Amino acid sequence: MKPRTLSHTEARRAYDRIGRLQDTQAFYEDVATSLLLQHGDFSSAQSVFEFGCGTGRFAQRLLEEQLPPDARYRGVDLSPRMIGLAQARLRPWAPRAEVRLTEGGPPGDEPSASCDRFVSNYVFDLLAIEEIEAVLREAHRMLQPGGLLCTTGLSTGIDPVSRAMAHAWSWLQSRVPSLVGGCRPVDVLPLLPAGGWEVRHHSKLVRFGLTSEVLVARRR
Repeated sequence: MKPRTLSHTEARRAYDRIGRLQDTQAFYEDVATSLLLQHGDFSSAQSVFEFGCGTGRFAQRLLEEQLPPDARYRGVDLSPRMIGLAQARLRPWAPRAEVRLTEGGPPGDEPSASCDRFVSNYVFDLLAIEEIEAVLREAHRMLQPGGLLCTTGLSTGIDPVSRAMAHAWSWLQSRVPSLVGGCRPVDVLPLLPAGGWEVRHHSKLVRFGLTSEVLVARRR
């Protein structure tokens, strides 16, 4: 059964309702995002764009642990509640760190070649396949040559237990998507056009039965 992804309006309502509870997903997300920090070469970044900044938890780690003092961060999200939480969390780094509200679609209004890191954590698993592909095209446009795409998200399993968990999650998402925040396991690597990218790191890891995909690719 084809997954029914949430509309932007439905996703906004869901994540406005979830609010701070989003951070409780750290029990499986942090292993993947820590691996992303290891392979994303953020210590040499100058301009980071995050598609779906959520509560700003990953941005805080970037600014505290990784980014040079003169590097800039810009994040977007479709949830006013998330934007408020992120703004409060990132206030110590203003004005070089900013977040703004969007309608939730691909960031077509962002300038070309405006960043050297395009980050998206646990957002692609919310989107329809065609929208993931559209966001990847925008990431390629927005990144400077040699810039890095850095993503994590729920993925299909790698062993019998995690594959069964992924199948059960997909079944539930196809019937009641709001119950799982609209997300479902999806593999991003096969959607990445080979001609425009060089894969620098790709892995899958399992935490409490949930599989995450970590992908870092260099823009050609």
